[in-house]
Amino acid sequence: MRTETEGRPSEARSRLLDTATRLFYAEGIHSVGIDRIVGEAQVTRATLYRHFPGKEELVLAYLSGVDRAIRTPAEEAAAGLPPAEAILAISRSIAQGIQSEGFRGCAFLNAAAEYPDPESPVRKAVIAHRQWFLDTVTGLLAQIREDGAEPAGRHFVMMRDGAMAAGCLFDPELISDTFLHGVERLLEVYTTSGGTTSAGA
Repeated sequence: MRTETEGRPSEARSRLLDTATRLFYAEGIHSVGIDRIVGEAQVTRATLYRHFPGKEELVLAYLSGVDRAIRTPAEEAAAGLPPAEAILAISRSIAQGIQSEGFRGCAFLNAAAEYPDPESPVRKAVIAHRQWFLDTVTGLLAQIREDGAEPAGRHFVMMRDGAMAAGCLFDPELISDTFLHGVERLLEVYTTSGGTTSAGA
């Protein structure tokens, strides 16, 4: 028999979200049901629905938390650095994530695969996060040289996506090294070729 230890509502909400975050990332969103989350968080269904009207709202809260967890290290890594060094710092932060225990790819790419409908609020949350990331990298590149910043930013994001996908399938250290080498080469070409890269647009 499960013991209810809900405490204050904010504690129950945190426990629900922590449990959902762990399960959604490790096992996938659609494969994890509400009953599983409620059971492992040790709360009642009534408590869950008091904080999250439905599973979709819980998924959105999960992605919002992941978004903050990615933005904060990126902003801290880039703080006060010249733009090229900021991009390298962000890249190293990504590489560290790939090599972390329990890494299972990009939470947003994983969610996008489960929510293909472009009108889905979950899909829109994924797109918003990715737009922030692209805008951040493109903005840093534009500080180096405005011409060509957009294609170079897209190139960076594609390398990052590839590294995140490969990092949970192959040797994460090798994938990280390959990704970092690619970023260094992108910056080298970008800063010496008038703002274009070998990948083009």
